[in-house]
Amino acid sequence: MVHIIMPVKDSLQTAEEAIRAIVASGYTLTVYDDNSTDENATRLDALSEELGIRVVHIGRETDHPSPNYRWVLIRAQQECLEQGADLVIIESDVVVRPDTIDKLIAGRQTKGERPVGMVAAVTVNEQGEINFPYEYARRIHKDGGCRKRFSFCCTLLTNAFLHSYSFELLDPTKSWYDVTISHLSVKLGFENLLQISNPVVHKPHSSRPWKQLKYTNPLLYYWRKLTRHLDKI
Repeated sequence: MVHIIMPVKDSLQTAEEAIRAIVASGYTLTVYDDNSTDENATRLDALSEELGIRVVHIGRETDHPSPNYRWVLIRAQQECLEQGADLVIIESDVVVRPDTIDKLIAGRQTKGERPVGMVAAVTVNEQGEINFPYEYARRIHKDGGCRKRFSFCCTLLTNAFLHSYSFELLDPTKSWYDVTISHLSVKLGFENLLQISNPVVHKPHSSRPWKQLKYTNPLLYYWRKLTRHLDKI
């Protein structure tokens, strides 16, 4: 059993494409609306009616400003532990293929010296070239264990791993937790598997366009990151 979630912050054109791809693959989905505009929140509710997805409007349950990734992870972990499910995180700038989620689920059964903690699909651009955040994987030619940084772009966290660490303990001053959690998985004795044979299209930072400065003007990006206390990893 898997519980699939997608945090969404505006950028509805990209998010809707990502949502429809998951539904088309035959799976149900919970969307966490992280304080999108009223117009986009209404559009998500319309998609809920049309596609049968569940939409949770975070702003109605906490007054904490966006991003609320820690809040989402805590809520999703609780539901997975109650249901005995694995957690699949697919971000709103990622478009899956019809068999993407099936391959993630199959990957958790890989037999090795360590139990599997995380299984990630490699990210590619629309031309099929491996892109951010897995550029290092251009040198990897087959699926397998990897102890480098993992992303939540399209990643399964096994129920066994979810049982091993409470997300309540995550640092509330940070914005993002994929690096922290992927390192924790290894530290706690699990194997992280990167599936080179399971590519998904990634359109980086569609929901937070200012982060494109990382590639076009890195000095300005890091200046804003430091002075405005943004993007804490």
